[in-house]
Amino acid sequence: MWVLVMCVTALFVMLSHWIYTQAKTRCNGKLPPGSMGYPIIGETIEFFSPYSLHDIPPFVRKRMTRYGSLFQTNFVGRNVVVSTDPEINHFIFQQEGTSFQISYTESFNEIFGQQSLISYHGMVHKYLRNLILQLVGPENLKGKLMYEINEATRRHLHSWARHGTVDIKEVASEMIFEYFAKKLISYDESKASRKLRENYKAFMDGLISFPLNIPGTAYHACLQGRKNATKVIKDIFEERKKSTTPHQDFLDLLLEEVRKEEKFLNDAIAVDLVFMLLFATHETTSSAMTLLIKFISDHPEVLAELVKEHETILRSRDKEDDEITWQEYKSMTFTHMVINETVRLANIVPGIFRKALKDVEVKGKFKFLMIKWMVFD
Repeated sequence: MWVLVMCVTALFVMLSHWIYTQAKTRCNGKLPPGSMGYPIIGETIEFFSPYSLHDIPPFVRKRMTRYGSLFQTNFVGRNVVVSTDPEINHFIFQQEGTSFQISYTESFNEIFGQQSLISYHGMVHKYLRNLILQLVGPENLKGKLMYEINEATRRHLHSWARHGTVDIKEVASEMIFEYFAKKLISYDESKASRKLRENYKAFMDGLISFPLNIPGTAYHACLQGRKNATKVIKDIFEERKKSTTPHQDFLDLLLEEVRKEEKFLNDAIAVDLVFMLLFATHETTSSAMTLLIKFISDHPEVLAELVKEHETILRSRDKEDDEITWQEYKSMTFTHMVINETVRLANIVPGIFRKALKDVEVKGKFKFLMIKWMVFD
């Protein structure tokens, strides 16, 4: 019995070491310092450990202290170079499309879908981005979104006030999801039999988790949430394809693109695009709003200055309850400064993935060829 156990253990260790050796990065130059962690799993477990949203992840901070602003590691089966150096990050973003391109791990691609916006590059990515700008671009913001969001915010603030105490992250997420679900696909959670937002909650709870797809794990629940949410969106999409009634939403635009003779957009890409936009709009914005309120409450002098700026705008109106104007929005100098500082401090998206397309030399020290995955904090 013990002999069998020892043999199996030895075989597993040998196999793991072989896979790890084969997966190790080959490079014609010098790699930054760092550790690849354990065989196969690398440093994945520590990378996915929970941390405070508005702080540098402990995984990164610990290695910055040990190795500096540029280091190598391995997680979810990929060798990674992590850069927290502003100069290097600027250089990489300047080389977008030539030496580097946006890229994600297989687990992220599985979560978001192979047809999602993050999977495309170049002209295709530009095409999809231009479609999105028709929804949230400056012209639409100035013409419609600002007034609609102002009305929705007022309505929800009155509702929150009646409750006395609320969970800001939860109610902000609900408010933004409600607005953009209607804006994207004319979806109303209160009237729907299948609750789309519940599936998004399951999806988001396992988004940053160890990629182990077995029942009972957060990652499995995440994939199931995505599957169920996508099914709801796909059903709405199919129903609308059969209808000739315009709904004045983003789905109208997508259907128009799908029906073109010379088209790039197909049903699968359109559904995944809606899924991705619903996630991106309500999750990141609600997190930023929550931290905005925290930061303001921590700095009473900032709150006083904000009140002063907005009371000045209200006094300049003919009627205090008039709709907000574009001129008023542009005049909120201090408000914009607070928002920009919140986005800077909030660290809503702690890392951005890039893939090296060829040999890349950084600061005359390091040269990467086979390092495929690079994340920048």
